[in-house]
Amino acid sequence: MNEINPVEYGKLVQSVDNLERKVDAMEADIKKLVAMAERSKGSLWALMGVASVAGAFISYISEMVFRK
Repeated sequence: MNEINPVEYGKLVQSVDNLERKVDAMEADIKKLVAMAERSKGSLWALMGVASVAGAFISYISEMVFRK
């Protein structure tokens, strides 16, 4: 009853090895996704800055035109 079946033990060891490889691959993929999200966040702030400057310029020009 307390005997370990070598075939079943071998299957469990193989399953654990497969799961470890999958977790390692998932960890690498998650790191790539985080890096992509950080880059896109920087791009978003850059575009927001450009849009703010453009909005200020348009507002300034329209005020000059309509004030006269």
